[in-house]
Amino acid sequence: MSRPTPHSPTVIGRRIRALREELGWSQEKVGVAIGIDESSARARISRYELGVHEPPLPTVRKMAEVLDVPLSYLYCEDDDVALLLLRLHRLSAGQRGIKLREFLLVLGPL
Repeated sequence: MSRPTPHSPTVIGRRIRALREELGWSQEKVGVAIGIDESSARARISRYELGVHEPPLPTVRKMAEVLDVPLSYLYCEDDDVALLLLRLHRLSAGQRGIKLREFLLVLGPL
């Protein structure tokens, strides 16, 4: 009899867990906040965090909204770029525009 293959967390799973813990939220609270029935919310979020299941895009969109992060942050594989996306998202629209223009000037032309 073969042993089940252990799952490893996906990028989305790692980011959901980190954000949830940063907010001090339980898996159940996140699940209920995105519309999952209370009786299965903890188990579903746990499966997403562990990489057992990949949440569908509409679910990830709801999580991004509830956790107040850009959708791209949850999918970004590069941690430095993900942090940049998160920092930009947390700025006001005006400040975001200013910082983006400054950053693009520093980077120079393509």
